[in-house]
Amino acid sequence: MVNEALKILIKYWGYSSFRPMQEDIISSILKGKDTLALLPTGGGKSISFQVPALIKDGICIVVSPLIALMKDQVQNLRRRGIKAGAIYSGMSRDEIESVYNNCVHEKFKFLYISPERLESEPFRHLISILKVNILSIDEAHCISQWGYDFRPPYLRIAEIRSLIPEVPVLALTATATPEVVEDIMDKLKFKGPHVLKAGFLRKNISYSIYKEADKTYKLLEVLKKTKGSSIVYVRSRRKCRELSEIINKNNISSTFYHAGLNARERTKRQEEWTLNHLSNIVATNAFGMGIDKADVRLVVHYDLPDSIESYFQEAGRAGRDGKTAGGLVLFNNEDIHNSINRLKSSFPEISYIKKVYNALGNYFQIPEGSGKDIGFDFNIAEFCKNYNIKIIETYSAIKILEREGFIYYIESSGQYSRIMIVLNKSDLYRFQVENKGSDRIIKEMLRSYSGVFTEFVNINENLIARRTEMSREQVVKKLSYLHNLKVLKYIPVKYSPQIVLTSERLGLKNIEFEQDNYKNLKTSAEKRLQSLLNFLSNSLQCRSQQLLAYFGEEKSQRCGLCDVCRGKSRSKLNDIEFETISKFLEQELTQTDMHLYELIARCTKFDEDQLIATIQWLLDNGKIIRAIDEKLHWNNQLDIGF
Repeated sequence: MVNEALKILIKYWGYSSFRPMQEDIISSILKGKDTLALLPTGGGKSISFQVPALIKDGICIVVSPLIALMKDQVQNLRRRGIKAGAIYSGMSRDEIESVYNNCVHEKFKFLYISPERLESEPFRHLISILKVNILSIDEAHCISQWGYDFRPPYLRIAEIRSLIPEVPVLALTATATPEVVEDIMDKLKFKGPHVLKAGFLRKNISYSIYKEADKTYKLLEVLKKTKGSSIVYVRSRRKCRELSEIINKNNISSTFYHAGLNARERTKRQEEWTLNHLSNIVATNAFGMGIDKADVRLVVHYDLPDSIESYFQEAGRAGRDGKTAGGLVLFNNEDIHNSINRLKSSFPEISYIKKVYNALGNYFQIPEGSGKDIGFDFNIAEFCKNYNIKIIETYSAIKILEREGFIYYIESSGQYSRIMIVLNKSDLYRFQVENKGSDRIIKEMLRSYSGVFTEFVNINENLIARRTEMSREQVVKKLSYLHNLKVLKYIPVKYSPQIVLTSERLGLKNIEFEQDNYKNLKTSAEKRLQSLLNFLSNSLQCRSQQLLAYFGEEKSQRCGLCDVCRGKSRSKLNDIEFETISKFLEQELTQTDMHLYELIARCTKFDEDQLIATIQWLLDNGKIIRAIDEKLHWNNQLDIGF
């Protein structure tokens, strides 16, 4: 089996060997074991289930929470000549039917689905008649309410195991604390605990935290020194554009990327950056899925991430080539204040969330008991103005409704139009002979797009227009005409963000939230933010050690690369000396503030040069603060005080 796995890896991916842990995971799945695999970002999670699925007869079902992630995975497989499909909210009935047919007729090896699809009767019927070889759960931390991205629909995954009782489950995640690991296996009803873990240590990444009053100046300084590619993460689309413009004005090449750009523009900008036509990309966290660029030298969080998990995952996109790289956070007091306020606004009252759901139904004029899987163009600013409600709280309510499985909010605009030819080849040929006015455009589509007789494919009306010497408007009109004649099915591109109801519209009394779940989620979010703030303010312990301890790896060595380790190296103290002196200083200065000469006088058991070097380092790194009266004060960790 191992030799067969290697042959498939070489054939489809062109790699001559597996990455660490991939072979162990593949072997475990081929033996039929339920397996939880923890692989860091860039560790090759997808190959871990794709290779054994290609060895085994049947189809692999992959549950994934993000539409963009599903599309990216399907495209990657198809580029390698592997047939795959996806079903998610927002697809038309015709598109879903096309995917179902391809699964039944064994034309797909992989089917990607959203967790909400699991409760659909047609899907449950489908899975009961398919020969499923693996049930793979991507982003498995979503199943745990202690995880940073809990999604209640993920709890339904265990329900479908009764339909495929002999099929092994592979749960995959890049980030999970020990508590989350146990919860995942419990919720997925593992036949026995079985965890394969590659470890979270990234020896080549330097994690550094800088508290800066002028973050932009520091960012420009760092980018000028960086030789190679970088990603700069920010929270808003507007800041993406503005910060990229500032970087360019300082003679540093950059572009920006966010979900509000149309698909073609996003693809173009990602390619420019991937091919090193420009060095830096400023992006929201929409940028990251499917990135396979090994030579990223720096990831900067210009705005604070939501959690340590987010920081670790996004910083992990640097240095995949094994060479030294950096994961940098820039922050100031305003960022701390904004993070606390953002967390509070992220959990509006349940009554408010229900009010938003009801308002969406009224806004789109959807009667109760209808509207399932229909996409509605959505402008959140217009919606909030119409109902006189706040945008931030409303956005949070919409995201909670999405997480709870009531709706999908598709923020990415401008995907692609899609077509599928309905007539068989002989009937189509006869139609072309009898309808000369449509012959050229049909020939062009057959020449440009493969698979149009069996499934929906993305098309580019502008490209068809150029090749047929027509205007785009004429192409759209002609495709609509052929759609009406039932020659083909044509789904035009939608440019606006979309709201999709995942079930028929519910009455206000029937919208149910588990109060305890909601409270637990809020408590977990508060803990994660506090952990992040502790990480930012703890400049005494190696950053890598702090991260590894958070994920349950207590025994680790200093990295020697982070801002803390570099500072200690400059002070010429070893770890034991530094920690001993630091703890003594903390004890003394926590009890009372004192002048430097008083402090030195009380620390007679330490070498004076080492003592002064440690105090200076603690002053430089904000652990000791010098007041106006010159007295020294120990600065405790940030506390958000929930």
